[in-house]
Amino acid sequence: MAFSKEIPPYIFEHNNSGIEIDIITAALAHKGHTLKPVYFPLGRIPYAFSNKLVDAVMGDIGVNLKSQGGFYAKAAVIYDNVFITLKSSAISLKKPTDFDLLSVVSFQGAEKRYPKWLKKVKEQDRFYGVSDQLTQVKLLYFGRYDVVLSDRYIFRFFAKKLKLMHGLDVQEVVEHKLTIDKPMDYRPVFRDKNIRDDFNFGLNKVKESGEFERIYSKYISL
Repeated sequence: MAFSKEIPPYIFEHNNSGIEIDIITAALAHKGHTLKPVYFPLGRIPYAFSNKLVDAVMGDIGVNLKSQGGFYAKAAVIYDNVFITLKSSAISLKKPTDFDLLSVVSFQGAEKRYPKWLKKVKEQDRFYGVSDQLTQVKLLYFGRYDVVLSDRYIFRFFAKKLKLMHGLDVQEVVEHKLTIDKPMDYRPVFRDKNIRDDFNFGLNKVKESGEFERIYSKYISL
């Protein structure tokens, strides 16, 4: 199954762990399946599926994979994406025109998922999509970009890491919740319908047993 490269606390590539990997592993295990993660830059995940390099992907990254033989499952996790600015910049984000003249850095494909906010930014070359989450945080704190669109837990993880790496007095930030993330945007895609069904069954069991919450709690405190 194709996953993005390192996205703590959801994906730790070095030891095949994290919130998303642990939940998908547990869900598949209910019907005897073993997860074997393969890592790609986020934007290459649909390519990996379309070219049959993998049997499944963590999500379609804005590319409809039904035409490529994909069967969509229930979402294992939903990223809590927010627009983040430095408090010192005093930027107010409430409507699309508030992004005029601002530069935005986010994950690859974000402009497809949030066209209301990012379409114009992308068209005017003020958007930078990069899968390296630490780079996103650096670009904000070092003043290269005005806004980061990121999952709040991912951003906090890397802000702490940046502080430890560079001894920075990390500035306060403001989270602007302008998006409502939909489960359908984060559905894993399987090539085999039966395995998709097995995954959905297992995911329900993981949630019913309380294991879902235990996995989240294990990583959110990091």
